[in-house]
Amino acid sequence: MRLGRTRAMALIGMQGSFVDVEADISSQLPGLVIIGLPDAALLQARHRVRAAASNCGIPLDGHLITVNLSPAALPKHGCSFDLAIALACLAAAGDVVQESIERVVHIGELALDGRLRPVAGILPAVAEAARLGAEIVMVPVACAAEAELVSGIRVVGVSDLREAAIWHGGAFDARPVDPIAAAVLTEPTIAADGDLSDVIGQDDAVFALQVAAAGRHHALFIGPPGAGKTMLADRLVGILPDLDDEAALEVGAIRSLSGLGVPSSLQRRPPLETPHHTATAAAMIGGGSGVVRPGSAVRAGHGVLFLDEAPEFPANVLDALRQPLESGRVAIHRANTVASFPARFQLVLAANPCPCGLYGVPRETCTCPPAARRRYLARLSGPLIDRIDIQVQVRRVSAVHVRLASEQSRATTADARARVQAARAAARERLATTGWATNAEVSGRWLRAPANRPSATALAPLDRALERGQITMRGYDRVLRVAWSVADLSGATSPTPAHVGQALYLRRGEDR
Repeated sequence: MRLGRTRAMALIGMQGSFVDVEADISSQLPGLVIIGLPDAALLQARHRVRAAASNCGIPLDGHLITVNLSPAALPKHGCSFDLAIALACLAAAGDVVQESIERVVHIGELALDGRLRPVAGILPAVAEAARLGAEIVMVPVACAAEAELVSGIRVVGVSDLREAAIWHGGAFDARPVDPIAAAVLTEPTIAADGDLSDVIGQDDAVFALQVAAAGRHHALFIGPPGAGKTMLADRLVGILPDLDDEAALEVGAIRSLSGLGVPSSLQRRPPLETPHHTATAAAMIGGGSGVVRPGSAVRAGHGVLFLDEAPEFPANVLDALRQPLESGRVAIHRANTVASFPARFQLVLAANPCPCGLYGVPRETCTCPPAARRRYLARLSGPLIDRIDIQVQVRRVSAVHVRLASEQSRATTADARARVQAARAAARERLATTGWATNAEVSGRWLRAPANRPSATALAPLDRALERGQITMRGYDRVLRVAWSVADLSGATSPTPAHVGQALYLRRGEDR
């Protein structure tokens, strides 16, 4: 019996596991059999591997080859196992050194001519391999730059199967190969290149944006068309601080899993996702019949998920966001597995005040009856609204605002980002021993603890609102979190009555 063995990576969500790829050659009729719970794409590797090996001049053994993917009970998807399967078969035949392939994790899809195609999910797969103790990983040359973003592991990029076999001690002559390049993918997004000073006549909304950025709070803007709700959401991304190494690596890993490609250096600016209101729950959260892919909420992690015309989204799509807003994770259940993704994003909703959008607009006539207005905003369910920290009424800009804007200086994105960074630094210092980094993450128990609770005078308006049923207990804690963010922005060491009053105003918005 001749046996070859190497390792590959299986990803379920963002969690990775080593897969032992074993190849056994027996003296039976020619064939290649793959066992170990492969999906349809992986099962077809028996054709890709044999054709690729033959066409690059290193054909497989002519007897029956049985490939086992262990652990057998672990679901395995996609074509990233091709390279490992091919090298295990070559090692079983003695064409490459077994000791060499045993110490390397192999990831890559084979083309029929033997070249290696780039695959999605290289970054999270390599990161998981490094976490599990791997020292060397071999990937397609088109994915090498992406894999090298992970520290603590050696990355070997190869162009084709022949080059990989030579690297593992195969006695083959090298030959020039034109490697397959990574596809250049573009994605439709709102360009986050405007400045905060472009916003005119929306002082409350600009202040709310800075509070939201300082504490990473969710926000809802209600106003007529043309009031600037989309512009405000776009400017929020601009005033957020740059991502640290851990967050940037996570954002890059999610982009890689989504097939969006990863640049040669980590992306430091927070992402912005703007799904259309026709998006399904699977598009918003994630899903897929085979490989589970992250949705918009996951891709917005450490950034902003902006839902324009929020009441137009299906109710099940909006309600699917409720659990991620609380836990910061998305869990997608399938019959034989559960895929989990991080989803700690800032949710920004924009809504018109009524179906026609003209309710409350001066010198305009709203044609919507009161019942229609109530039904329209009621599409945003109470439990979802209860999770929104900041709610702001946005009004159309008048000629007076335009005239005053030319005479007054307004906060720029750079100024606001500096204030937000200072506020976040204050929060990190205060929460250094808790494991939290921003006010939005703090538990209600910590907020109400005697050592952290604001004075009774500061809490008086909040207590009255709770007694009158104007807010829930969850809302009480959320107002406290916003009050801490307002205090951090102003440089205070603890929320004052003014800060709590501002937070309560931002929580409830204007009467509508």
